[in-house]
Amino acid sequence: MVMKWTDEAEAAIQKVPFFVRKKVRKRVEKEAAGAGKAQVTLAGVKRTQTRFLSKMGSEVKGYQVETCFGSGGCPNRVHSGDGLLARIETLLKEADLLSLLKERVKGDLKFHHEFRVAIAECPNACSQPQIKGVGIIAAALPRVTEDPCTGCGACVTACKENAIALAGEPEHPEISFDRCLMCGHCITACPSGTLLEGSKGYRVQLGGRLGRHPRLAMELPGIYTEEEVLAIVEKCVRFFKEKSLHGERFSHLLTEADFQKMVPCWQPRNSGPHCR
Repeated sequence: MVMKWTDEAEAAIQKVPFFVRKKVRKRVEKEAAGAGKAQVTLAGVKRTQTRFLSKMGSEVKGYQVETCFGSGGCPNRVHSGDGLLARIETLLKEADLLSLLKERVKGDLKFHHEFRVAIAECPNACSQPQIKGVGIIAAALPRVTEDPCTGCGACVTACKENAIALAGEPEHPEISFDRCLMCGHCITACPSGTLLEGSKGYRVQLGGRLGRHPRLAMELPGIYTEEEVLAIVEKCVRFFKEKSLHGERFSHLLTEADFQKMVPCWQPRNSGPHCR
């Protein structure tokens, strides 16, 4: 059953900080349903919000993993990240970051103390990976095959980044990879097989955050396999456990110099040296 919200209740939930909004919304609906109500009101939102924020420490688990709407049938998804999500959840749970935070943070734990990961199944990035400690974005890099191009222009129309043009005689697609976001739309649109997947995997971004001193995440070059992404996340968790002495965020700990040291070690296998 879908819970209905009054306009006042919906306006109130939008004022809740985005990083807890999803949790608060679920809690509001659960409490309303438990009280036998079919609609969420403003009073219900305020009651739940007060209880939720006053007991935030009991909700903290040491990490957060956020995903987009891809598995719900999003037409933009490049490929499913469900398997990767489950493996990252397991990795973070086994790292026991909650015990680490309880030991090192003075006072009550807050959500901003947690290690944050976001997985997006397309470059639209509804899960906002660019402002998380570790952002993971599904990617499919197109390649031009030897199959004749029909010159239909479907790939050009499909590309929202203007990264493809038809050129030459006979016509064939030319890709500007500096503009390409690796969304895979051109591959799906091509009826002749002239464009196919060159490589498929994930883009990885590190060190993003909001707050008083916001910063967009820095992107590691290349596309990474699921195994490589897991290795990167594991390395970042080790870095966090070593450096976060008082509950500092991963993004505050990871300097640009630290990031540059990581870059040579995380070149994907198909684009250069790969450190283990």
